Amino acid sequence: MPRPLLNPPCTGWIEDLPYPDVPPAIATRLGKQNPNHQDLIYLELARTLGWAREIMAFLSFPTVATSLLPLSFVGSNLEHRDFETLLLNIFAAACGIWMFIVGLRVSVSPPRDEPLRFNRARGKMYAYNFKYRWWNPFENWKAETVCYDWSQVRAERWSQNGVLPNGGTIIKWGVMLSIVAPGTNNVIDRFPLGMMADQHTWAYICTYMQQGPSALPPPGEPKDHNDVLWCEFALRLAPKVNWPAEMDLESRTAP
Repeated sequence: MPRPLLNPPCTGWIEDLPYPDVPPAIATRLGKQNPNHQDLIYLELARTLGWAREIMAFLSFPTVATSLLPLSFVGSNLEHRDFETLLLNIFAAACGIWMFIVGLRVSVSPPRDEPLRFNRARGKMYAYNFKYRWWNPFENWKAETVCYDWSQVRAERWSQNGVLPNGGTIIKWGVMLSIVAPGTNNVIDRFPLGMMADQHTWAYICTYMQQGPSALPPPGEPKDHNDVLWCEFALRLAPKVNWPAEMDLESRTAP
């Protein structure tokens, strides 16, 4: 049975995908996704939640009404000196308010996209990562940009069972990009390749970095990640993608 190559492996590890310098042996495709940009110098792929964040924003509002209901009984609890029920009602209200704040912040605080740029001319990868802890909506969540040599990038395929609010389960899967210290298998950074990404997406990226865009099928029409529809309310409230000026220029140009 194959064992993970990286230390540590990603959560839900299934297999390690080929190294970045190994020619892909499977079809190269992005599914329904089109690159944000693709030319001889760099490839940019989107990593956006899409309509998932709109659904999260919509579902967060009913929690406000749910949280206010227990507060309506506070006066009655005080009148009857029922302090145990009073504490339970206050706790229930606090949980509801907390869930509302978490749901709203998870919907509107992440940037409109978290793009990845693969610069073939420089042999580097640039990532626009949003850092947050969902259970603490009161801290300063922010986007961080990083740059690594392409030779440091590894890919792992993973799968996990998630739990739905109604008690059901859902299977989640994807590809994790792991960054290793030069000359080792020790992971120093890790972030997802994107929603619905699979081994074919990784093959697409590797083919681009090894052979260039001429070895890939013609890309579809690119989409500006800052261009959102009128009905995408959560995205309209979300911050625009804003690379640091120096990294933005470096990631889009040749040496």
